[in-house]
Amino acid sequence: MLDQERKAALEECIVCHVEKKVGIHLYTSFICTECENEMVHTETTDPVYKLFIQRLKKVNTPQIYS
Repeated sequence: MLDQERKAALEECIVCHVEKKVGIHLYTSFICTECENEMVHTETTDPVYKLFIQRLKKVNTPQIYS
């Protein structure tokens, strides 16, 4: 039972694709703290910046049904 509870607490980061416990939720997507920190401190001229942009395109905004 503990293994199931531990797994339930893990979520896959949309940037690094690693299951982590701590991070932020952006709509329906999860970004781990490490990736969030790296994104914030990456210059726009860095080649890794383009990778972050590609991965962030996976963020799904929830639709509002009226």
